[in-house]
Amino acid sequence: MNECTIVTNDEDFFHLLQVHGFPPKVVLIRTGNQSTGFIADILVKYKEKIEAMINSKEYGLMEVY
Repeated sequence: MNECTIVTNDEDFFHLLQVHGFPPKVVLIRTGNQSTGFIADILVKYKEKIEAMINSKEYGLMEVY
C-alpha cells in the first residue's frame, strides 16, 4: 500500500479523515493564507512532531498553528 502524508490548509481533508480514517495522514495548517517561506518555517518548527505523527499507528491528523 502506498502511504502518504498530505500537508494542506484545506479542511476537506480533515472531513475525509473523519469519514474514512487514515491513510492518508494529514498535516492541517491553520494559519490562513501565508507565504511559502512562512509555511516552510512552520513545517521545520514542527518537524519532529510531524514525523512522530507520521510514524504513529494511532494518529492520522496533526493541526499546526
